[in-house]
Amino acid sequence: MKTVRDYDFSGKRALIRVDFNVPLDEQFNVTDDTRIKASMPTINLILQKGGSVILMSHLGRPKNGPTPEFSLKHVISTLEKYLGKKVKFAEDCIGADAQSLSKDLKPGEVLLLENLRFYKEEEKGDEAFSQKLASLGDCYVNDAFGTAHRAHASTTIVAKFFPKDKMFGLLLAGELESIDKALKTGKKPLTAIMGGSKVSSKISIITQLLDKVDVLIIGGGMGYTFSKAQGGDVGNSKVEDDYLEMALDIVKKAKEKGVKLYLPTDCVIADDFSNDAHTKVSSNRSIPSGWQGLDVGPETIKSFSAAIEGAGTILWNGPVGVFEMTKFENGTKSVANAIVTATQKGAFSLIGGGDSVAAINKYHLGDQVSYISTGGGAMLEYLEGQVLPGVDAILN
Repeated sequence: MKTVRDYDFSGKRALIRVDFNVPLDEQFNVTDDTRIKASMPTINLILQKGGSVILMSHLGRPKNGPTPEFSLKHVISTLEKYLGKKVKFAEDCIGADAQSLSKDLKPGEVLLLENLRFYKEEEKGDEAFSQKLASLGDCYVNDAFGTAHRAHASTTIVAKFFPKDKMFGLLLAGELESIDKALKTGKKPLTAIMGGSKVSSKISIITQLLDKVDVLIIGGGMGYTFSKAQGGDVGNSKVEDDYLEMALDIVKKAKEKGVKLYLPTDCVIADDFSNDAHTKVSSNRSIPSGWQGLDVGPETIKSFSAAIEGAGTILWNGPVGVFEMTKFENGTKSVANAIVTATQKGAFSLIGGGDSVAAINKYHLGDQVSYISTGGGAMLEYLEGQVLPGVDAILN
């Protein structure tokens, strides 16, 4: 795997695809700078090796060309804070301004291009657009794991213009190494915790994981689909009726493959989807009409935590309750704490997916787990065994 460690950047302009798709508040301040911070090792290494850096990214989902609220100029102050130096900004990602700024770039300097998605050609993977981007640099670095599963111009197509001068950044390489470590060489038992609300969005990954894991824990809204499939009454809880058979099939396959499957047995139910709702603890299979399950209950927390603390390798994707509301965060918080305990005992823990990362950061536990992935969708597709276009473009 060719990375920035293996390349001589002296006097070279490195065109780097980063993932600066970060949340902004109403005043356009960055509210979570995890992704910007995560790109620093790659940028700093290139600058130390005598190169200059041209950064390109998307931000949000602009629909009709340039839109002020989606401008990447909003991330400049955060970027400068971490770099400890001034950042030049091109008001367009291609064209005369970008060309002259990149041409005049001196070793040690950093240039940020405007939002790539101001051009529809970016998501279409347009070759002519990719070539214009490629003309700005002497070599290409992909360090955006969050978009590695998209065959966009800047993540995939641009690589073909650098047949001998393309490589992975430290972040993207680290992501791939961590997932491979979790799945292929990690200590047993390999324990996967899959949360979130929909079985439909996780079905293919759960099916794939049944061939790889020793323990599978399923929580969150998905749990009620399993409870209903097994004959339970789930009240007004979120259920995907189209996936009841599929849920039973997962239970059956887990048994056949010798995978220890943990499903929620009790839950915290509420009479409204609100932090002000009345709540009580109920069995997962006898939730009264008009009530809905919004978190796992104490019995489930106990069994989930014991399974997690006994793990050798842990993969966590998705919360087990509506952790954004304090009344329903206990389950997710307990899972996070159990992962920390297991990590302290020597387990390798990999956290991925926006909500799991948000949870681990909410409880300030990020520095107490082994690895936090920056790409939810890309991580899931890689775990499923899919070839990620952004990865394939560098390797082949």
